[in-house]
Amino acid sequence: MDELFGKIGTSQTLSQKIERKIEEAIRTKRLIPGTKLPSEKELCESFAVSRTALREALRRLSARGLVEIKKGSGMFVSEIKIEDAIKSLNLYYDLKFDSSLIRQIIEVRRIFEPEIGRLAALNRTNEDLKLLQTNLNELEQCNPDNTQLEVDLTNRFHMNLAKATGNPIVIISMEPVYSLLPRMRNMIYANIEGEKEYTLRLQKEIYKAVSVKNSDSSYRYTVELLERNMEVYDKYFKEE
Repeated sequence: MDELFGKIGTSQTLSQKIERKIEEAIRTKRLIPGTKLPSEKELCESFAVSRTALREALRRLSARGLVEIKKGSGMFVSEIKIEDAIKSLNLYYDLKFDSSLIRQIIEVRRIFEPEIGRLAALNRTNEDLKLLQTNLNELEQCNPDNTQLEVDLTNRFHMNLAKATGNPIVIISMEPVYSLLPRMRNMIYANIEGEKEYTLRLQKEIYKAVSVKNSDSSYRYTVELLERNMEVYDKYFKEE
């Protein structure tokens, strides 16, 4: 590992230089997940830096989830998980949540979800169909006074449709978006009469299209649902 931990230049702060050098090694897979790093003493000697600069770099790498420091065991390259990426986006969206973000989220959904519907129709499994059908049955039978359950079930349908594509990148990209839907729909269900019925009808049409692998119909009904969403949100926030 001598070439990975050579002496550090001085054009940037030492801690930044250390951080970027280790990060680059992780990105290029010269340091793979689970690899144990040399000890602090060894790294300080290899980089020719102080322990203070090294610890600051390691602290930042740890905060970013690239390095895991285990007391008594040493420092290891972290396993990067889908859940970690999703959590970071969830936090960002939660902190930025307002009426402007709601419109932006619908615009993003309008770009991606019709293609998700199309891909789900092509790739879905029988198990995917069972999950989607269960969602629809539970939403249809849901007590109308239980708004929170309604929005959770509506959200679950879209998440399961994304999973039916069989593409994990779709899930990584869309799950943080879907995590906001219950908050968004709570605002709408509380103010727009008949919105649940409209959404349920279109979700049923999407399900029918997916079940017979009709990708064009799945695309078309998804577009209709999202255009309806945009109309409702625009009307609601204009009145506010």
